[in-house]
Amino acid sequence: MGIFGRKKRGRHAMADPGESWDSDIAEEPEEDPEPEPEATDGPFDIADAPEDGKPRIDLGSVRVPVPDGTQVQVEMDPQAGGVRAVHVVTAHGQVTVSAYAAPRSGGLWREVVGELTEQLRNDGAKVAPGQGEWGPELSALIGDVALRFVGVDGPRWMLRGVIAGPQSMAAEAPAVLREIVRGTIVDRGDAPMPVRTPLPITLPEAVAEHIAQQQGQQ
Repeated sequence: MGIFGRKKRGRHAMADPGESWDSDIAEEPEEDPEPEPEATDGPFDIADAPEDGKPRIDLGSVRVPVPDGTQVQVEMDPQAGGVRAVHVVTAHGQVTVSAYAAPRSGGLWREVVGELTEQLRNDGAKVAPGQGEWGPELSALIGDVALRFVGVDGPRWMLRGVIAGPQSMAAEAPAVLREIVRGTIVDRGDAPMPVRTPLPITLPEAVAEHIAQQQGQQ
């Protein structure tokens, strides 16, 4: 995997991200238009993390898969002096996976996806809801940028994933996003946190040193 530079923040592509992507969601009979989410073997809580040998970048609260042929991009927060987000850049778009504190009862993603739909529409995006293996999904088109959002409710955490890329890649992008989300491991920790608090990101030592060297050269 490659590590490169700092990046300006996109409003909708981050934890705060014409043609619809609904074509990748199988059509159901009229009597059952909203199928129940299918069972999945991921993402994983740290207590159930598999020893599958899959390459992941350890970011403290999340361990995100880094498939062959992708690069890791670190987005810094100049005001806070820390890491705002880490992206996995694929051939089909930029994937960002973020974890948040959530209630024990779950259900946070359904609230968030409703709020996100309204926000995107207010910003002039073309939005289309969908249904995937974990529940609600959301696709949006802002100019020539296609976005796909998925979310998963876990034990006291919620994981949100988004892929942002060119509209020409919109058909293939959701599968890339789901595969990365499916392989992610979440380490919520035991500390009490307000609901919706982003789980902290920490960089591996080698990556942190690389970023520090880049900052020193600017």
